[in-house]
Amino acid sequence: MTDAAICVTCGTQYAPGPAPDACAICSDERQYVAATGQAWTTLARLRRSHMACVRMEGALLGIGIAPAFGIGQRALLVRTPAGNILWDCISLVDDALVTLIGALGGLAGIAISHPHYHTSCVEWSRAFGGVPVHLHAADRDWIMRPDPAIVPWEGETQALLPGLTLVRAGGHYPGGTVLHWADGHGGAGALLSGDIVQVVADRRHVGFMRSYPNFIPLGAAAVEGIARRLSHLDFDAIYGAFWNLVIPTDGRAAFDRSVARHLDWLARPDG
Repeated sequence: MTDAAICVTCGTQYAPGPAPDACAICSDERQYVAATGQAWTTLARLRRSHMACVRMEGALLGIGIAPAFGIGQRALLVRTPAGNILWDCISLVDDALVTLIGALGGLAGIAISHPHYHTSCVEWSRAFGGVPVHLHAADRDWIMRPDPAIVPWEGETQALLPGLTLVRAGGHYPGGTVLHWADGHGGAGALLSGDIVQVVADRRHVGFMRSYPNFIPLGAAAVEGIARRLSHLDFDAIYGAFWNLVIPTDGRAAFDRSVARHLDWLARPDG
């Protein structure tokens, strides 16, 4: 539905009908309501005011919106011999994107790291024939537009396609998910982490936050839980949530180094 309400601040699309008084995603402490108040748009209006931007991010095709909209993340297209997966999502989907991705083999499914990036996932699914949208069941209460295409998965891991596995890392949200691409980066492995494990500006470390806009760090137990749940994964590259935030090599060491640094600072009495 191109007239379903989309929150301007976070980019989440709601079910068709009157817009709610407030965006539930933004009212949560992990996000924020803009100082100017709640504002809404629609997919139809977004298609007139914004355009898709597509460019390579490392070995993957990145898909974003210009000018910047919502939280500003970009999605990633993971292409494999068994099919393509869209990792994370953006609010805009239009004919040009559908044609481009269709020419590259279409989509076998969509997988999303956490509720901040649900955006217009139902519209994306329908644009590609109703492909499944994989979200962790622990975050089902944050689904603002229910649809049969949404497939809440349970447990700690979920295989999508050969070499592509979803892993529940937790942290930012209880169902916070990363995608492990075993064959990525020339066979050395890649971690697509959204901002569950966020690549930071130096591109040598990652960060762990409950709220990025409100500067609320994750505590020690949450970070230790992420480290434990990802301890079995081999990866050389890490793809964060935003343009240019990619650690191209030595990602495993960068992750381990960042966990140790975060925990060290939390433990310092003068921190």
